[in-house]
Amino acid sequence: MEADRAQEIMHSITMVNVNYHGFPVYLKQINPDQETAVVFPLDEMDHDQHVDLNGLAEDDPY
Repeated sequence: MEADRAQEIMHSITMVNVNYHGFPVYLKQINPDQETAVVFPLDEMDHDQHVDLNGLAEDDPY
């Protein structure tokens, strides 16, 4: 995922489903210089993970 799109999703007022290698996650912070993000799995909200942006994918709503 591109850093700009990740930022848009993070600041969006609508819920956009995002997966990290197939697992649903919530975007908490984007680090465009390192091409990483801080996310947490939706089923473990207290478990922050630092991941590569290229492992993130937006769910296709259709």
